Amino acid sequence: MIVNEKGGTEKDMDIATLVVVVLVIAVALTFDFTNGFHDTANAMATSIATGALKPKTAVIAAGTLNLIGAFLSTEVAKTISGGIINEQQVTIGAEFIFAGLVGAILWNLMTWLVGLPSSSSHALFGGLVGAVIVGAGVEGVNFGAVVAKVLVPALISPIVAGLAAFGAGKLIYFIVRKLDEKYVETGFRHGQTITACLVALSHGTNDAQKTMGIITLTLIAVGLQPSGSGPQLWVVAVCGLAIALGTYMGGWRVIRTLGKGLTEIATPQGFAAEASSATTILVSSHLGFALSTTQVCSGSIIGSGLGKKGGAIDWKVAARMLIAWLVTFPAAGVIGAAACAVAKINVWGTLAVAAIAVVAALIIFRLSRRNPVNAMNVNEGSEVKVNAKVATAAAAA
Repeated sequence: MIVNEKGGTEKDMDIATLVVVVLVIAVALTFDFTNGFHDTANAMATSIATGALKPKTAVIAAGTLNLIGAFLSTEVAKTISGGIINEQQVTIGAEFIFAGLVGAILWNLMTWLVGLPSSSSHALFGGLVGAVIVGAGVEGVNFGAVVAKVLVPALISPIVAGLAAFGAGKLIYFIVRKLDEKYVETGFRHGQTITACLVALSHGTNDAQKTMGIITLTLIAVGLQPSGSGPQLWVVAVCGLAIALGTYMGGWRVIRTLGKGLTEIATPQGFAAEASSATTILVSSHLGFALSTTQVCSGSIIGSGLGKKGGAIDWKVAARMLIAWLVTFPAAGVIGAAACAVAKINVWGTLAVAAIAVVAALIIFRLSRRNPVNAMNVNEGSEVKVNAKVATAAAAA
């Protein structure tokens, strides 16, 4: 048994590395799961709000199509595993990636709790960048790729999708202006079934790949996969299953905000929003842009809302969403950096971060039960509240 310079053995190091790698993969799939239920709203919020699809039917369809979409492309995964992090210039420890994932998961859960459709993608990138800066220094981050592949698409994609949905909405209402409203609603309700499924499929081609990229980056970091290579088939499969399962669980809190909080959506508007979102996401996935599907779909909903004469947008809700978008990257980065500062100490530090993250997640889940939103009541209001009085009254009883 060989003694290393830190006083441990090579066998001990191998076991410690294996523990961290397994933990990273488990946490990455957990993130994929939270991405699924956090972003279910992107595909199905408008269809559920207009009644085009029943809530449970919608999430089953979305989960299935997310799984299929995960197998259709790996360009985004390559952007993450070989573009944003300079793994060829600095040593990237698996614990850095683990810490970044913790930052993304906790931010996802916090925004889900209050029903804010923030970007899971930017939470992931922010957490990862923050962790790598603390663990390996600023030279560990390819800021050019971050700007070109993440930040620029984040600015452009919701505007493009919003303008497309606005134009499509205007065109649709011009074409059907003389038709009976009943037939218009019925026709576009069927159309929404198709467009909602396209959004779910496109979500799988973009968002599932981000976790594929993270797991691939971990395997590269520990020497189990050559640098510059893409995700292996088993990685694609498990990531597709994780995001599909999360989607099936239904992120009802975010679905309520997107479906009812921004604007009242009729079926022609829903059709326009979903068609615009699906087109934008599919094109971006093909080009390898790791954009935020949440921002794209939110922009489309706002555009379709303005595309109808007399349509009104709740700008207070839109402002809250915008603030969440701006804060997500740095907030997840701070959490990821703090997690990395502890996790990089040794394997026990990594396990301590995991334990703290589990406790935090359980607290958030407990808070969500005070005012639960589910398939039965998702369309009964437009606000998501965390009401302490409910829990107090229940405890008193």
